[in-house]
Amino acid sequence: MTDATCSRAGCREHAEWRVEWRNPRIHDESRRKVWLACDAHVDFLRNYLSTRDFPVEVLPFTAPTGSSV
Repeated sequence: MTDATCSRAGCREHAEWRVEWRNPRIHDESRRKVWLACDAHVDFLRNYLSTRDFPVEVLPFTAPTGSSV
């Protein structure tokens, strides 16, 4: 099983957060993208998206049991 890792470029830390977002200029409300984040990068990723006026929601991440991400 592979651990889920942070989506921040160059980071290999275990993901603790799920950053859900969408670009409203090209996606309707049903389309959401997901980045995973470690504790050190969750604020960076949230702020990166927020400054671009993308709707962002941060939720705890738990990998499904028995699966690899």
